[in-house]
Amino acid sequence: MAVPGLKPPAVAGWCLYDWAMSAFNTVIGTFVFSVYFTKGVAENPDQGSADWAFMLGLSGLAIALLSPVLGAIADRGGRIKPWLATCTVIAVAGSALLWLVKPDPAYALPALLLVGIASTAFELSNVFYNALLPVITPRSHLGRVSGWGWGVGYLGGLVCLVLCLVLLLQADPPLFGLIGKEEAQPVRATSVLVAIWYAIFALPLFLLVPDRTHEAGVTAARAVREGLAGLGATLKAMPKHANTLRFLIASALWRDGINTITAFGGIYAGIVFGMVEAQLILFAIALNVAAGLGAIGFAWADDKLGAKPTLLVSLVGLIITGTCMVLVGTSWWGWAPVLSLPLDFTPDQQWLLLLGMGLGLFFGPAQAAARSMMARISPPGLETEFFGIYALTGRAVGVIGPLAYGAAVTGLGTQRAGMATVIVLFLLGIALLSTVTERR
Repeated sequence: MAVPGLKPPAVAGWCLYDWAMSAFNTVIGTFVFSVYFTKGVAENPDQGSADWAFMLGLSGLAIALLSPVLGAIADRGGRIKPWLATCTVIAVAGSALLWLVKPDPAYALPALLLVGIASTAFELSNVFYNALLPVITPRSHLGRVSGWGWGVGYLGGLVCLVLCLVLLLQADPPLFGLIGKEEAQPVRATSVLVAIWYAIFALPLFLLVPDRTHEAGVTAARAVREGLAGLGATLKAMPKHANTLRFLIASALWRDGINTITAFGGIYAGIVFGMVEAQLILFAIALNVAAGLGAIGFAWADDKLGAKPTLLVSLVGLIITGTCMVLVGTSWWGWAPVLSLPLDFTPDQQWLLLLGMGLGLFFGPAQAAARSMMARISPPGLETEFFGIYALTGRAVGVIGPLAYGAAVTGLGTQRAGMATVIVLFLLGIALLSTVTERR
């Protein structure tokens, strides 16, 4: 039965963009390049993780300042896709240039600059990408389509990771002999694979998804002027919308926790549990499979039961599994049985693998339901501006996660202390969400 307002080809193109961009976050941001930087490029792993955290914090600050401004300008100009295309090109180019980063501390600063610029463009693209959601689906299906996008994205990151493993990291010779093994070429080549992947699978969105109508006579200068004025008026009025404001802050807290885990999960598994690259890839594959299934499986609950119940269940799951991941391998984990799965993992690594899958199961619903709830409460025609404010609150708070992680690691000398700061963000987020009223 056809659903009025639902555009299946456009939905497919929109979801494929999530498939495309997730490779950047999974391979570069979490499981491959971030670990390569901390263990192979930086002077030492702890200094590398602290530098990586500082870079992400500065990137988050730039995103916080730029996202609402660009979103407001795009709303006044009408069209979204040109802005999305610009951000996509910068993220793809930055990914490809990471091939130049060799395993030498002299390349640490260039690596941080490239990742910082690419990550900023990557996150800004989400402002425009999310604002296209109401264009392709009616409000009755916002939760499902948002969940499908997250699910497809996690699976896309999974497939790209498998290709990295098969073609580059475990292949002998790597890439059918086209590259060598010296100077970490197989690891560096994963960033080029991400760039190609991102570029190819982003194209269907630009071909299949309709843009918003462009108002005739709106020049670029007028769009900038009216966009900034409108943003100022919206921000001044936000205290009058206390319920929306509480949701924005609450979602920013748990999104920051999730982003911090994705940014440092590979580093945590590599340093604390001694996982090598092949194990990290398998760990990432298991987590992404669980995350994709969770996002798709919970998508119906968002539309049927509401975004808030979906979010509360997801956050409780994140708190429980995240706390267990901090405790594995310590005296507090002595009660747990010793696992002996048929895997080339130590017992503690096996527990981390299982808990990571549990964590992934709740990743997608927490992100997808937050996006659909934001789409529902955004005024028609101002979706990009409100998603800009959504990104603003996320990044204004988002500076806290990476910097707190880095400060905890530096101050207490252990990655576990850094990971524990994430649990605090989840607890604060769920406490504030409990005060939010969902209007359906």
